[in-house]
Amino acid sequence: MGQASVIVVGNEKGGAGKSTLAIHICTALLHGGAKVAVLDLDLRQQTMGHFFAHRAAWLAANRVEAPMPIQHAISAAGDALAKAPDAEQLARFEAAFAEVSQAADFVLIDTPGADTAIMRAAHERADLIVTPMNDSFVDFDMLGVVDPVTLELKRHSLYAETVWASRKQRATAARKQIDWVVLRNRLAPTEARNRRRLDERVEALSRKVGFRVGPGLRDRVIYRELFPFGLTVADLSPTIRPVAMSLQHVAARQELRALMGALGFSGLDESERIAAE
Repeated sequence: MGQASVIVVGNEKGGAGKSTLAIHICTALLHGGAKVAVLDLDLRQQTMGHFFAHRAAWLAANRVEAPMPIQHAISAAGDALAKAPDAEQLARFEAAFAEVSQAADFVLIDTPGADTAIMRAAHERADLIVTPMNDSFVDFDMLGVVDPVTLELKRHSLYAETVWASRKQRATAARKQIDWVVLRNRLAPTEARNRRRLDERVEALSRKVGFRVGPGLRDRVIYRELFPFGLTVADLSPTIRPVAMSLQHVAARQELRALMGALGFSGLDESERIAAE
């Protein structure tokens, strides 16, 4: 087997929904029949690691089956490694990456909401970078700077520079291009004027720095209420139904299917699985 395709979920701003997107992308790929390995580089928070621990426990307690990813904890005590020198963190990451990349079709990496050496190393390994952005100029500020008077786009910002540097390094080292997709996440149902302004700046920046724009996940209760079980809407079936089903669940599954299509994974079988009752 060749080396796996690497998906990095990244944004230097916390609270953008990186971990939520990461676990949904992972479970959708798993239900599509792919072998997926996960690396959680948010060494203190470990949200993705906790999610899959909950998943294993819930499935065992209810005696049902659902696909699980290949997991490799970079450190048994992530908070201790978070305080270690950059060289030690990078060595642990490189060892874990080398191991899982030979055993999976995809390596999905959830990164911390900060500019760290281990975060930059993950981005330089990426084939696809997925960046969630909330429906706010607060989140846009990590990608681009706007004029405070006219709101016209002035230049790209901190995280865009990180991705730009990663693309240059990847092209030089491996002669490969990194695909970058910015997902409009947690869209509010109102505030049409703010969204129109933001849409215009996002589209302008996408042409300037070279990313694609796709749909993310709305702020739905179902995404939050399934987390304690280690489940997503991709897992729901006649045998896996920890909460009462409603039309919101159907809408959420369609939303996930649109997200996966925007990332270029519509060729997998996950669409039929996600839509199945």
